[in-house]
Amino acid sequence: MTTKTQIREAQALPLNQILAGDCIEQMRSLPEASVDLIFADPPYNLQLRGDLHRPDNSRVDAVDDHWDQFSSFGAYDAFTRDWLSAARRLLKPNGAIWVIGSYHNVFRLGAELQNQGFWILNDVVWRKANPMPNFRGKRFTNAHETLIWASKEEASRYTFNYEALKALNEGVQMRSDWVIPLCTGSERLKDEHGDKAHPTQKPEALLHRVLIGTTNPGDVVLDPFFGTGTTGAVAKMLGRNFIGIEREESYRRAAEARLSRVRPLDASALEVTGSKRAEPRVPFGQLVERGMLRPGEELFSIGNRFKAKVRADGTLVGRDMTGSIHQVGAAYEGAPSCNGWTYWHFRREGQLIPIDLLRQQIRAEMLAGDGRTH
Repeated sequence: MTTKTQIREAQALPLNQILAGDCIEQMRSLPEASVDLIFADPPYNLQLRGDLHRPDNSRVDAVDDHWDQFSSFGAYDAFTRDWLSAARRLLKPNGAIWVIGSYHNVFRLGAELQNQGFWILNDVVWRKANPMPNFRGKRFTNAHETLIWASKEEASRYTFNYEALKALNEGVQMRSDWVIPLCTGSERLKDEHGDKAHPTQKPEALLHRVLIGTTNPGDVVLDPFFGTGTTGAVAKMLGRNFIGIEREESYRRAAEARLSRVRPLDASALEVTGSKRAEPRVPFGQLVERGMLRPGEELFSIGNRFKAKVRADGTLVGRDMTGSIHQVGAAYEGAPSCNGWTYWHFRREGQLIPIDLLRQQIRAEMLAGDGRTH
């Protein structure tokens, strides 16, 4: 439910706008603790030396823009320290940040994140399905970039839509290596001369995965290096609010034209598979209290190899052991842990039924009584 404080905060924010100017100055002008997520694609400080040519002697359109040039590692580190400090001030207590970089800068980014108190949750490898070849043959083909996902504090209750990402990955747990092609074809924005509008435009698929996985509809997403607006375009489509900051006028023009073409998805299409951790907690003992399982009734393990009896206090008694549904299951399997809800089954009319079915029944009643739906 939206509070009056949240409404006032939103009214004070330049939502769904692109702010012109230096990212540090602009971030310092925004209200403290007002942003849910930051996605940052800062300059990589590539340290290029001279032009790069293909075997046919054609010149490679590499990143040699002035905004990616720093006089030294010290200058780059100072810049990183300042913009991360400004970004941290803007994050809500349960907010999080994504930064993306290459081998040139990602280690410096990671160190500064930890220096400032961010808590690193994952590093994700974006494996480019179509990387640029290494024309000189002196190094490995640079086929990936690294994203770092970090919460504001170690204790932050950050958003992670685990089940939605699993569904996005055809029911398989989402891994930390993502195979996504570079931005090409009609998605690659071009300027009036037919050249790339931005040399490092990120694919929308990358931002789709980030925003589906770590934000909810209505959240505020800040991109302090907005470029041509990939973060804003995906946020608008997915029903998130964005704030972009970009100092280069040509990039702002390209982003504004791009955003004008984006149509938000219908509200029903924005719903994603909910996190099981967010569902109401149901103690096993509640099943006993309500008579859904009776004291003395036998439960059976997966494969019907083991059995245990239900006790009046919601514990189980098995072969030479007593404890919770999880503890007894783990003891039988000789495992460090066990999900007792999926491990144990009860018998009805000759059929073995997971006890989790009873838990889901209680959860549905709780949600209906609270006026919520799945």
